[in-house]
Parts: sequence; structure tokens; C-alpha cells
Amino acid sequence: MKRVLLSVAGVVLFAAAAPADNWPMWRGANGDGVTKETDLPLTWSATENVRWKVKLPDRGNSTPIVWGDRIFLTQAVEKKKLRTLMCLDRKDGTVLWQREVEYKEKEPTHDTNPYCSASPATDGERVIVSHGSAGVYCYDLDGKELWKRDLGRFDHIWGNASSPVIWNDLVFLNCGPGDRVFLVAMNKKTGEDVWKVERPGTKPADYNGSWSTPVVRPIKGRDELVMSWPEELCAYDPKKGDVLWTCKGLTELVYTSPLVTPEVAVALSGFGGAGIAVEPGGKGDVTEKRLWRTATAPQRIGSGVIVGEHAYVVNEPGVMCLEWKTGKVVWNEKLPGKVWGSFVLSGERLYVTNDQAETFVLPAKPKYEVLARNALPKETTRASIVPSDGELFIRTYNHLWCIGKK
Repeated sequence: MKRVLLSVAGVVLFAAAAPADNWPMWRGANGDGVTKETDLPLTWSATENVRWKVKLPDRGNSTPIVWGDRIFLTQAVEKKKLRTLMCLDRKDGTVLWQREVEYKEKEPTHDTNPYCSASPATDGERVIVSHGSAGVYCYDLDGKELWKRDLGRFDHIWGNASSPVIWNDLVFLNCGPGDRVFLVAMNKKTGEDVWKVERPGTKPADYNGSWSTPVVRPIKGRDELVMSWPEELCAYDPKKGDVLWTCKGLTELVYTSPLVTPEVAVALSGFGGAGIAVEPGGKGDVTEKRLWRTATAPQRIGSGVIVGEHAYVVNEPGVMCLEWKTGKVVWNEKLPGKVWGSFVLSGERLYVTNDQAETFVLPAKPKYEVLARNALPKETTRASIVPSDGELFIRTYNHLWCIGKK
């Protein structure tokens, strides 16, 4: 009986000490920007509710991930031609280890898209990172290299940014855009290909392509990997790579991840291109069964969230709410600066950060309101805000900030 009581007490203590919510991949555990946490800071400044901030070696757009007491962040060091993965102690931001990959060949990108824009992904045992033309690398949580893959040269005038997605024993990666475009599923333990889907490429100087990170969802008794490509939205069997359904209607330029629930899949093109919505779970070409298509949708860089019957999406000059059943715009509001960050949903609050490192907190309701406007002066960020265990992490060009209630 004493052993049982001690065992139960140990479980209770472990549960109490465990982080409330890890953020293991781009846009969180489900790739949808939703956190289970509801007690996050509402207000902060450069001096209020700042747990710590640490200087970063160079600018960067990637969003950090968090697992337990560790933060993982990709970081290019441009002058040294290095692409790195940093592991920091979430307690104070101390760098625990850093793994560097040197890549001296010239790889095209846009000035606003530094190298290492892809976020890492972890399952709690390994962390996987895509460094573009420099390859895909897998480390254990102490920084020991487990495997690496050379997936060839990534060649596009605006560079690349799609992040790896870990699902069961697989890791998915959108390899493109450019003259070579493919979606690959690799064994997360070995890095070996499990399946691969080739897609039409473009000329390196062509502005079109897809920077979308795929999303995996259980839909009507089966799993679907949903991916936004130029001109169409596609769903694949994540185990085999077989096409389940396709829906045409997008334009040739796509930045964002699709928004997927069991009821709807919403995809939006870049630079004011078309937007579409379709019910997932179909078979074959479901274009004629679309819920709606709009010729112009002011979606740019950041990805949105779905809350109830509404989709909250980001466009470069602001944010917008629409009915996902009809595509009807409920409100469309401008915000200062350019909004490249993606929405994060916490309970009934929406968090989104602009390029001037100002984070806006809005109610997740079809009535527009600003609950808080939190500035970090003299900073630039094109990354998204990250919640974990009651704290918020903001990656700027100069620092990594940890925001938490006092």
C-alpha cells in the first residue's frame, strides 16, 4: 500500500511539474495555431512582464518551438555562411548547445526572407530541421546528430521557408518552390524516404510557387495530409502519399498553411489572389463541390485560425474575419505596419504580431475589438508568437523575448 501511495504521489508531482502545453512544431502540435492554454499574459512592454530577453547572433524569420524546459530556434549567421540550430534553456535563455552547418554556395532568396526561415519540429526525442539547400538534419535533444539528408538544391528567387511536420513515425516536408518541387515523407528515425510526390516546378526567377507547410488531420475516420499548392488544394494519405482529393481554384502563388477542421478546409492565395473552401473527406476532384470561391482574398504571409463558424485570417496590412461556410467577410481591419505573423488562439483570445514587434490581442468573436496592443520598440519581427506553459516567446531580429506574468 505504501508503494502504491508513493507511486501515485510521484505521478501527481510529475503532472504538476510538467509544462502545460508544448509547442513542438510550426503553429503548434496540430499545425493550427491553437493552444490549450488560457492563462497567457494580456499586456506587456519592453519592461513590463518580461521574464528575460537574449541577444541573437543575426536576423531571422523563423518561429521557435518549445519542448519542456528547452527552446529550439533556427538561426543563420550570414557573414559566416552558417545555418544553425540553437537549443536554449527556457528558464533564462542560456544557450545550451548550437549545431552549425556551413553552406558556402550561393542560394537565392529575398532580402526579407533570411536563410533558416523554417521552424524546427520535435517529438520529444529528436528535433528535425530543414536548412534548405544545406540539407535536413536530425538531432537528439542533447544535440547529437542522428541523421542528415541532402535533398538537393533549392532554387527560387524568394527562397524557401516550409517547415518539417512530424506525424507518428514520419516527417513531412514541402521541398520547393523552384525548378524542383516535391512533397516527401521520411522515416523520422532514419531519414529514409517513405514516399514522395513530384509537383510541377517553375523557373527560378518565376515569382510563383508554394511556401505552405502541410497540415495533418483526422477526417471522417481517416487521416488526411492537406497541402496548398499553386492553383489547387490537395489531400493525401499521409501513410502512402496517395491523392485522396483535389480542389482547384487557387492562384499560382501560395504562402500560407491551409486551415483544416473536420467540417472545412480553407485555402487562400498570396497577394490578393483567390480563396477557396471545401468540405474535406471527399474523393477525386471535388472542385464542383466547393463551398465557395472568391477571386480576391487579402491574404499574404501569415496563416489564420478557425473558431466556431468563423475563420480569422491575416493580410499584410491587417486582419479579417469571414464566415467559412459562405466566404462572407464579417470585418476587415487594418493594423499598423505589415502583419507577417500568424494568428495564435488561446481560449477566447487571438494573438498576432506585426513587423514592428507589436502584438495585438483580439477577442475571437465576429465583432472587431482590440483588447491590448503590446509594443517592443526598436525591434523588427516577421516571426509568429509562441505560447507555452503560461509564457509567450517572441523572436525578433535582435532578441528572443520571454513574456510572462509576474
